[in-house]
Amino acid sequence: MQPRTRLDGATKELDPPLAVVDLDAFDHNAADLVRRAAGRPVRVASKSVRVRWLLERVLARPGFAGVMCYSLAEALWLSSLDVSEDLLVAYPTADRGALRELGRDERARRRVTLVVDSTAHLDLVTAALGPAHPEVRVCLELDVSWRPLPGLHVGPRRSPVHTPRDAGALAARIAGRPGFRLVGVMAYEGQVAGLGDAPPGRPLRGAVLRWMRQRSAAELVDRRGAAVAAVRREADLEFVNGGGTGSLESTGADPSVTELAAGSGLIGPTLFDGYSGFRPRPAALFALPVVRRPKRGVATLFSGGYVASGTATPDRHPTPHLPRGLRLLPLEGAGEVQTPVVGRAADALVPGDRVWLRHAKAGELAERFTHYHVLEGDVVTRTVPTYRGEGRSFG
Repeated sequence: MQPRTRLDGATKELDPPLAVVDLDAFDHNAADLVRRAAGRPVRVASKSVRVRWLLERVLARPGFAGVMCYSLAEALWLSSLDVSEDLLVAYPTADRGALRELGRDERARRRVTLVVDSTAHLDLVTAALGPAHPEVRVCLELDVSWRPLPGLHVGPRRSPVHTPRDAGALAARIAGRPGFRLVGVMAYEGQVAGLGDAPPGRPLRGAVLRWMRQRSAAELVDRRGAAVAAVRREADLEFVNGGGTGSLESTGADPSVTELAAGSGLIGPTLFDGYSGFRPRPAALFALPVVRRPKRGVATLFSGGYVASGTATPDRHPTPHLPRGLRLLPLEGAGEVQTPVVGRAADALVPGDRVWLRHAKAGELAERFTHYHVLEGDVVTRTVPTYRGEGRSFG
């Protein structure tokens, strides 16, 4: 059966806009992440999923362990529902209400670990909970951006802790603060994990990215290893987290890393089409209805302005997927209420037909829909709520 026929047939009783998760593709992607991790446990990055049913499904698979949350409020909610007993909040929190809730919840304090990169983060916790607060688990974030020359920074701007000396000094300060227990190190190399090395139609850029990724990964092995050793002199670590979907192999080869992280590879958004070493299957798609035919070669869809976060560049726009041969107009893009698509395939469309699209990022589609329809084979077998469908929005 043709892919579009399968999707249209399975959802024919449902009115678009709608979103589906192809469970066959999702499970295939999960298995491939475990294969690529080569024995290292994979912590699931929840921001790339944002559907509790899918998180629970992947956590039940061998090879996955723990959740990398994107907010403390999210971690507390997942803990209350027993989604996981190992919840790493991978971004520092300034949510005083959530911190107070953590302070009141003994079970959550055993499960939740907060990322910190300075004593200012410890001060925030103490200000929210009081100086005699119960013990809070924390994880030191090491900056693993590549700095090949003075003043040149390649990678996300995250932690100020860059050198082994920085890491050891902060670990000592954490160890000396009552009410905190340092249990982990996180080191996310976004310049390796989050940049595809084979962007379609851009071979020169791909060559430059491959060169940068190789040298950044090689430099990081020694520096991360030394930083972890410095931290271990101050604390008994439970885990050292690294990597992302795009760097499982290189990060997994680092002997200082005990676990990997991945999330986007489960969903397969368009930003992950540009990697030479792997190709996730598109697992999440959304359908928009055709509502106008303004002229030959053009069909206008309802809604569709689901633009991804990050740089304001064309690669953050949704991409028409089926029928094949459609594209967005550069001067209109994907609109708040209407999205024109152009191409020969538009001439076969009539109002009421649907066009299937893919989002640029993995989890942000779930902020646009309250439910995903789960496709198994050629049939929608269930409908599951997204975080937003459960009345939760943590971004």
